[in-house]
Amino acid sequence: MIRTRLHRSIAGLVAGTALATAALGLAGCSGGTTPAASTSSAPSATGAGALPPIIADLGSIDGTTVQVPLGNTIDLTGDDKDFTHWTADIADAKIVSFAPGKDDGSAQFNPGLDALAEGTTKVTMDNSASGKHVAFTVEVTAKK
Repeated sequence: MIRTRLHRSIAGLVAGTALATAALGLAGCSGGTTPAASTSSAPSATGAGALPPIIADLGSIDGTTVQVPLGNTIDLTGDDKDFTHWTADIADAKIVSFAPGKDDGSAQFNPGLDALAEGTTKVTMDNSASGKHVAFTVEVTAKK
């Protein structure tokens, strides 16, 4: 009898954990403009060992330095209205590349940056719809 209760408790715990994990996964795919860490707008590595993106707010990034591990991404959040209108000028395109924001009709994706090589580069971004302008530095560090 005790073994059955223990088995049911363990089975319930496992099932509850699986449901919570599934719910978090679905929440990340809800189509909002600020995706969960596992659904970065910028292309990212998938599978085992994938790192969550570095989240940077477009409203406060100006003049800062953002550090990102090699192979990871920077998810540029904070613009729910004009996120598809951002463009980027990258001083050294060998260090980072730009992934524009998009809306495919079923989901919205923030603009982002992919870390391609170790080093430091300046990034200037402009939004043609809002007229906003930000400039910051990206430092790509060794993988952890």
